[in-house]
Amino acid sequence: MESIGVFLPLIVVMGAFMFFASRRQRKAMQATIDLHESLRVGDRVHTTAGLQATIVGIADDTVDLEIAPGVVTTWMKLAIRDKITPEDLNEDADTPREISESDAIPD
Repeated sequence: MESIGVFLPLIVVMGAFMFFASRRQRKAMQATIDLHESLRVGDRVHTTAGLQATIVGIADDTVDLEIAPGVVTTWMKLAIRDKITPEDLNEDADTPREISESDAIPD
């Protein structure tokens, strides 16, 4: 009987950890589902590969992304990481970027 009393706090702590971990995972999954449902033609997005593109077509599980004028590629919806808002575009344009030696083109 004493062995149950020793392990009871450990079991409670592990149960609480599993509850909060699964709750956080559910929230992240719901946020991803909400993002995919909110995608519209014309939205600017980031992919999980770091590509910035504009959505030109949407199907059930795929999106057509225009990565350059006239260049359209098809991606799975799961590859869309987030939307680019106009504020994000303005911040990128306003922040000057310092060019380092590693960015230079070798001779």
